[in-house]
Amino acid sequence: MTEASRYGEVWAPIYDEIHAFLDPTAAVEALAGLARGGRALELGIGTGRVALPLAARGIEVHGIEISEPMVARLRGKAGGAAIPIVIGDFTEARADGEFALVYVVFSSLFGVLTQAGQVAAVRNATAHLAPDGVFVVEAFVPDPTRFDRQQRVQVNRIESARVDVLVSRHDPVAQHVTSQHVVVRLGGIELYPVEIRYAWPSELDLMAQLAGLRLRERWADWRGAPFTATSPMHVSIYERGGS
Repeated sequence: MTEASRYGEVWAPIYDEIHAFLDPTAAVEALAGLARGGRALELGIGTGRVALPLAARGIEVHGIEISEPMVARLRGKAGGAAIPIVIGDFTEARADGEFALVYVVFSSLFGVLTQAGQVAAVRNATAHLAPDGVFVVEAFVPDPTRFDRQQRVQVNRIESARVDVLVSRHDPVAQHVTSQHVVVRLGGIELYPVEIRYAWPSELDLMAQLAGLRLRERWADWRGAPFTATSPMHVSIYERGGS
């Protein structure tokens, strides 16, 4: 089992609960505009948090997802059965046809744990693009200052019968963060591991260039706010034309 598929196996039962605070409205609005009525492909479609409302907007959405338990969750939701999904690693798995929009959201590209794998994912995204299509990446901007001696403990939720804590260790050389999302309930302790390899926006631009793409726009959020040195996340839009 790969790290990505193990993540899906462990996280699928609670993924929607843990991430219920995320509102996909702005992302869906932006992606629908970028698709321009054409077909869209989501890399790492997961439980359909973005794909399902995008499809409800009338966009023909397809997906690639390595985790069958995640896809099972998507299939159990309204409209989920209608979305074509390829089960496989989005660094290499292929969906049928060309797409006006290929996108990867919520830093899911960082779930690929090597630079070579991330380059392969960008190249695979490019191979799916129609000639005038765009590839969109939503990701956080790395902030090494979040860590004290390359460690971090973050309390996400406190209730009378539940505490959620994120415990992380940072490897700045490998650009890896290894975490455990710890859920403490009256009935016991649950552990949900996460491992990522982050990439800087400039590094993503170089990956795109290697795949024959160039940066068209970079926003600070899905509403198109200007990207600045203090932006904690970015939405980067790539088009053909790199060298």
